[in-house]
Amino acid sequence: MTTVNLSKLHTPLYEKVVALSQAADQAMADAGLDPKLGELVKIRVSQINGCAFCLRMHTRDAIAGGESTDRLAVVVAWRESQYFSTQEQAALALAEDVTHLPVPDRHEWDNGALTDEQVSAISWLAIVMNSWNRIAIRSHYPVAP
Repeated sequence: MTTVNLSKLHTPLYEKVVALSQAADQAMADAGLDPKLGELVKIRVSQINGCAFCLRMHTRDAIAGGESTDRLAVVVAWRESQYFSTQEQAALALAEDVTHLPVPDRHEWDNGALTDEQVSAISWLAIVMNSWNRIAIRSHYPVAP
């Protein structure tokens, strides 16, 4: 099986994804959303897509940003925990909806906890994270201890 590192073979395209990612992070900040929430969204999308590289990176980033290991341990089962605020629950459900994970109620994210600007910013972040997951998985980015 041939391993193709997409970032090295088409660097200008990779750089555009980097710029889009930075713009999505800025949209989150402009919408008044906590950077820790952005990391939770990135982690949840990466869990759904099975991207070990992105999971490791964003878990480390979340911890460095002050996120607790208890909360990170239960992101995959966020509905069953009491760790997440109404806004965080809405953001995680929206990220799942954007990533096309079958959810009990596809509009559970619409609980009034997010403004239209926040819905847009989180949606863009999830879209970009889905792209990063595809890049990392397709490029076989290494994940070793």
